Amino acid sequence: MSAKRYSRRALVSLAIGAAGSLAAYSVLPRWAVAEGADDAELLQRFEYLSANGNSNCSGAFMYSIWTMPPEARLRGSCCAPMDAHVYVEQVKALRAYAHIGEIPPDPYDIEAGLARVLMEQYGRELTPAQQAAYDYAMEHSNERGPCCCGCWRWYVYGGLAKHLIRRRGVDGPQVAAIWDLSSGCGGAQHHHG
Repeated sequence: MSAKRYSRRALVSLAIGAAGSLAAYSVLPRWAVAEGADDAELLQRFEYLSANGNSNCSGAFMYSIWTMPPEARLRGSCCAPMDAHVYVEQVKALRAYAHIGEIPPDPYDIEAGLARVLMEQYGRELTPAQQAAYDYAMEHSNERGPCCCGCWRWYVYGGLAKHLIRRRGVDGPQVAAIWDLSSGCGGAQHHHG
């Protein structure tokens, strides 16, 4: 079964417990379960980001990232309107990766400085084994890559994947899971487990 067919919960579980079988990790950790106060705060962030986005898929926007101050924010979705339910699921699930500073905790609010660092990683060479992990993620992620198109997100999250594979030994299924949870294209596409 390909990772594309896994539910979001299974993908998070795979990322958390990649060494074990998927069946053994089919429940989200307690912190990822919806909680009223947390949801309210995330929905406020959603409202702000969906109304104040500056991100788009153009080449001009991608090149402008190099001229932005490092603390500038890349906000909102690129291709489709954000979906509140999916946004809350994504941000909560990404908390599993809070110990990895290179993974943006919110795919709709990324520092320009971090985006530049990750884009620089995109051109890095991989060993054949590392390339196989990257190719697995390309084949099995929901978007068949780090994003739905070749915009700035493609290079940011493609660079993130190469960094994680090279420096942290992350495997292909984990990269696919991170990409799926980090989708910033907008829309309501997700599957409940």
